[in-house]
Amino acid sequence: MKSQNLRAKSKEFLLVSIILSVVSCSNSIDYKKAEAYIRESEKQWAESVASGDSAVIERILADDFIGVDPDGSQYTKEEMVHATAAAPQYFVSNHLNDVKIRFYGNTAVAQGDETWVKHSGDSGCFVWTDTWVIRNNKWQIVAAEDLIAPVK
Repeated sequence: MKSQNLRAKSKEFLLVSIILSVVSCSNSIDYKKAEAYIRESEKQWAESVASGDSAVIERILADDFIGVDPDGSQYTKEEMVHATAAAPQYFVSNHLNDVKIRFYGNTAVAQGDETWVKHSGDSGCFVWTDTWVIRNNKWQIVAAEDLIAPVK
């Protein structure tokens, strides 16, 4: 009987420890700070299309990142770093218009749009969804999908 009580109490203690561990981990995230960081990073990514600042891409994309272009093709972090460095030959400007950010524990979903102008005079609007994850106290994008939308 004592053995069964001890076993039950051990299981109960283990369950409570796991729950407290999960709760304390989720409570340690400063979501206001994370939202400000994600918002600013999304702005910097949009602007990097015209500036060619690939350091932004190095910082915000996870090494295992996969993105989907408007044509349906996939690209990696490495490919985006190279494309960003070359982008200023095509783009005059690219500006973030709006971004909405929602958190789900250690994951954030950012959805927004940006408008761009090319050297050719063409202009357009990207609408996108980026999935952010915090790993080792660092928020990074693990997935992105872009669509071309009519200019508002």
